[in-house]
Amino acid sequence: MCLADGDGFSEIFMDKWDIPGSFFKRSGDFFSPGNRNVSLKPHAGTENRTMKNRTLKNLLCTALLVTVFISTPCLAGHHGKETPSKKGILLVAFGTSMPEAQGAFANIEAQVRKSFPDVPVHWAYTSTIIRKKLAAQGKQLDSVEMALARMMDQGFTDVAVQSLHTILGEEYDDLEKTVSAFRHMSGGFHSLVLGNPLLTSQDDMDRVCRAVLENIPKERTSKDAVVLMGHGSPHPSNAFYAAMMFHLQRKDPNVFVGTVEGSPDIEDISAMLKEKNIKKAFLVPFMSVAGDHARNDMAGDEEDSWKSILTKAGVTCVPVLKGTAEYDNMAAIWIGHLKLAMDHLNPHMKH
Repeated sequence: MCLADGDGFSEIFMDKWDIPGSFFKRSGDFFSPGNRNVSLKPHAGTENRTMKNRTLKNLLCTALLVTVFISTPCLAGHHGKETPSKKGILLVAFGTSMPEAQGAFANIEAQVRKSFPDVPVHWAYTSTIIRKKLAAQGKQLDSVEMALARMMDQGFTDVAVQSLHTILGEEYDDLEKTVSAFRHMSGGFHSLVLGNPLLTSQDDMDRVCRAVLENIPKERTSKDAVVLMGHGSPHPSNAFYAAMMFHLQRKDPNVFVGTVEGSPDIEDISAMLKEKNIKKAFLVPFMSVAGDHARNDMAGDEEDSWKSILTKAGVTCVPVLKGTAEYDNMAAIWIGHLKLAMDHLNPHMKH
């Protein structure tokens, strides 16, 4: 069971999820769950390193899962004995390498531990770049795949995986596929449940809007704008940002929601502020942490930052460098999703 030499697949896989080379024994092909042969044919040139075909990614993920299953003795089955129950929580975020932004994750972990004092809490970052930056600083953070494999190796039987993403975007889709692969692994977890991100339902929308309005800086006047910066995505769930702006403006017409990599963008927001003749705006991250996007794309001094663009348009900007996970009323929404996930673990697992 392994990946073929010369096809570049193992290199891509190890780079994507920081898998050590010792995980792979090389031969010709590998087997997916269900003993179905899957053959990987090599491609010419360097196209393998740049292709983004999700089918390939899923095959590679399956290769890791099966390899981990075979190489970890305690995952090979229960040998007719009942495995002692052990539950755990895995918090999953994009991640951040900025020390100033770590307070958001510290706060939400504290809230999780308060709600589930007897359940061990583990972390995983989905960003390969962030994990590599932290590794260079001597800090090791697992990918989701490695975190779940470690938890299996440590004897966890029932695990709630809680997404700390904002919307049901591409990263959440990838997380869902990974969790599903582990869930269906023979001899693995008894139960594995994935908790929803911040914005999933109309109820979430209502709760988030209330929290946003509660968290507006006290010094802001009704004539001032509050501009939220979301990440944005080509995923259909990007529509949550515009929908949230609609709901917010029904209660406060000078609250706006834009995105870095989606729609509405900063040009849309700038035009809206100009139309209302707004001269002052509080810039607020609508991301779990006030990381690189908040500190550079939103509040930075570069000419293409939101602060610079709006300042040039005659709007005085007041950046607020605080991620959504730093607010207890926002963290409570994620905790609510985690509680629901915990409730759906095996019936014998009580908390």
